[in-house]
Amino acid sequence: MERLEIGLLGPLVITVDGRSVVPSAAKQRGLLALLSVNLGREVGMGAIVEELWGGCPPSGPAAAVQTYVKHLRHRIAEVSGADPKEIVARGYGGYRLGSAVAQVDAQDFEATVTEANRALATGDDERGAELLRSGLAKWRGPALGDVQQGGVLRAEALRLDEVRLAALESRIAAELRLGAHTRLVSELTGLTSLYPLQENLHAHLIVALYRSGRASRALEVFRRLRSTYVKELGIEPSRRLQELHRSVLGCDPMLEPPVPSLASL
Repeated sequence: MERLEIGLLGPLVITVDGRSVVPSAAKQRGLLALLSVNLGREVGMGAIVEELWGGCPPSGPAAAVQTYVKHLRHRIAEVSGADPKEIVARGYGGYRLGSAVAQVDAQDFEATVTEANRALATGDDERGAELLRSGLAKWRGPALGDVQQGGVLRAEALRLDEVRLAALESRIAAELRLGAHTRLVSELTGLTSLYPLQENLHAHLIVALYRSGRASRALEVFRRLRSTYVKELGIEPSRRLQELHRSVLGCDPMLEPPVPSLASL
């Protein structure tokens, strides 16, 4: 079987021996995405129908799915010498995307995050941050961003995006511990605009600004976050954020950058 490479961390990318097999038709693209996130596992016809049409399937949905599979196989045959029935295989009650020689960017990303977390747990912030940068570089946009998503694909896309955000927060925290606060200010400014309710990113920005000699700007970030929370959620920021605010006001020595500084990381 030819090499199968699957990209879920952005627009759907699937190649066989380097040649794309992703169709332009929305339903076929959705079917291929569903099979991809279940790589090597058979997806039953009922699950396929639910993902593609929700509660409003057409008359004879199984026949429509069979037609989509036929088109997918034809596309595979067009762009490669692979046996399309080995790549999109029929099972007992559904279809399966072959995994014998497959590489999935999402699996590689999560494996890298796991390795990075092990490094961080042992106190190796430099190695952990390096691995997280490498893993995050695999992302090309929102997970499955160009695919019409039913329940399964939406849940998987949200899960991957959450893993991405957690990895991003961990990388920034590690780099702050390494003394890279000045370099992080601009990145965190953009991220807090993108995620206006994400407390961890705001906390990192407050620390980075304070350590960069911009305490007044750090206090402004807290005031903006508090205003957003009260206006949109009707609640105050967490106790941890309020304590950080008080630490900035009191010039707490615990907020000082590490020594020696590795701001050139």
